[in-house]
Amino acid sequence: MENEENLNLGNITRVTHFILLGFTHLAQLQRLLFMVVLLVFIVTMTENILIVLIATVDPALHTPMYYFLKNLSLMEICYSLDIVPKMLINLLSERKTSSFTACALQLNLIVLFISSECFLLAIMAYDRYVAICHPLRYAIIMTKKTCRQMSAVAWLSGFPVAVGLTGWLFSMPFCKSNEVNHFFCDISPVLKLVCSDTNIFELLVFIATLLIMVLPFILITISYIYIIYTIVQMPMAESRQRVFSTCAAHLMVVTLFYCTTCLIHLHPKSSLSANNKKLVSLSYTVITPMLNPIIYSLRNSDVREALQRAFSRKILSERLRTLSFFQ
Repeated sequence: MENEENLNLGNITRVTHFILLGFTHLAQLQRLLFMVVLLVFIVTMTENILIVLIATVDPALHTPMYYFLKNLSLMEICYSLDIVPKMLINLLSERKTSSFTACALQLNLIVLFISSECFLLAIMAYDRYVAICHPLRYAIIMTKKTCRQMSAVAWLSGFPVAVGLTGWLFSMPFCKSNEVNHFFCDISPVLKLVCSDTNIFELLVFIATLLIMVLPFILITISYIYIIYTIVQMPMAESRQRVFSTCAAHLMVVTLFYCTTCLIHLHPKSSLSANNKKLVSLSYTVITPMLNPIIYSLRNSDVREALQRAFSRKILSERLRTLSFFQ
């Protein structure tokens, strides 16, 4: 095994780096996969940066709903930057290595951003609940200060869990191999390299998953039970359709996020094959961050109009500069 220093404690070794096997089982498709992932990554960055900019500069979007949407896009940007660039490098490299520290840092950030997104999605559901079920009190409840505090809670919610789980996992002895059968450092494939008893750690991972994923999902479900009940009580079908359309994008994002992440993280040593896990992970690390802005922008007239205003102003300013140049 490369670059491992024997500690003379049986066959326990100190791992200095990990080898990310990634998609080596698809050796003939590595370059094609690289081009596809690169294209998706560029689209993801462009979409999310655009939403952050539009939600920041357009006064019409200075509302709690779009403030949280901007935070969601920032999380998607950070999450993608943590995983995709290294993945792209490994797709073209023969030595698909990651240092021990880099692997631990990557996992720490993954847990942090997944936790943050779970709580932010719950906050966004609560925002829709207040807007639909208590419209007259909305401005009083969802003040700028409250929104900032809720966003801060979302961003910091996963920090203790991320640091605790990562610190414990990477303090364990690795003696089986240094080959991580994944395209990034995730809990499940790294845990398989540990040679000590991991039952307590797996139980802790399960409890942490319940706290950072299932608890927010329960809050989202409760919010939408009240929202649906309120919508059903509305007298006009047109009003019901209009109100529900404001929640549809959020529901689609929640469904995409939970259907993929829960499948992987609710059981770190599930019976799902390694290659199938990679495909599921590929969907929520690469595809979902690209789809979220599309879902929100396509189903949201405010975002579309804000984008049109921004591009109209840009075209107008360019025309004015062109005219002044020729005068």
